[in-house]
Amino acid sequence: MPSGNLTHVVEFILVGFPSKQEIKLLLFFVFFLAYVMTVTENAMIVVLVWTNLQLHKPMYVFLGNLSFLEIWYVSVTVPKALVSLVTKRQGISFTGCMTQLFFFLALACSECTFLAVMAYDRYVAICSPLHYPIIMDHTLCTRLAIGSWVSGFLISTGKVYFISRQTYCGPNIINHFFCDVSALLKLSCTNRSVAELMDFLLALIILLVPLTVIMASYACIISSVLGIPSAQGRHKAFSTCAAHLLVVTVFYTASLFIYARPQPIDSFSSYSLVSVIYTVLTPLVNPVIYCLRNQEFKIALRKTIYWRDNLS
Repeated sequence: MPSGNLTHVVEFILVGFPSKQEIKLLLFFVFFLAYVMTVTENAMIVVLVWTNLQLHKPMYVFLGNLSFLEIWYVSVTVPKALVSLVTKRQGISFTGCMTQLFFFLALACSECTFLAVMAYDRYVAICSPLHYPIIMDHTLCTRLAIGSWVSGFLISTGKVYFISRQTYCGPNIINHFFCDVSALLKLSCTNRSVAELMDFLLALIILLVPLTVIMASYACIISSVLGIPSAQGRHKAFSTCAAHLLVVTVFYTASLFIYARPQPIDSFSSYSLVSVIYTVLTPLVNPVIYCLRNQEFKIALRKTIYWRDNLS
């Protein structure tokens, strides 16, 4: 069809979670509670890392960055989903949709890199403990943090560039609760093979390169830990990595299922379920996983609470 005869979509309709009003209200309260808890937990980690000198270490600096990222990560998608659950305002402009997609992808891609950086940090701490302060100095930590943010936003720029250049002439119904790659590409009324290919290749880069770093780091960590003679020493070394490894497993399982696929997913139920896992559930449980058994965080939290009680 000639491009001059196409009517370009100026607004998309987010289907969200099609169900009875009672179910929507239940989902609203669940999502709202999850959102408030996620923001509160991650904000608390950022404040603790920022205000406690004993947490001014590479591992906690990266965790503080990750928590700051998670606050914005959930804020890109969840508030709009909450509004659509209790009102009939399900529309989102083309520009708003692309903006939401850009920041969502940028933050998700940055998280991939941060998880790799945190794995490298654990590798240096366990495999080269005597050289750890020299290797992971302030300069390298700053560069790794900045590089994680920049890489995520660069990958997102490439993805959104090709997706936004597609022609959308109707229908304008996005079968999802936020603007995501697969749901958008299915609405394109022009040849989307180049956009799908570039999206797939960029997804492989940002997913597999950090994943390779993570796997290589843990291969070295496992080899080093198995060489520790005492069982207590091995347990202590593994315990410092267990939280990070669990977060990586959940995040990458969902991300690879959604994005490292050459074709869009057709099943709305499976697509939405996995999306909820990595957009809502993962940011909610990450602070708990990282801090529940971390003694330094517990001590810092108790000191902060005790200091505030004394002030009052």
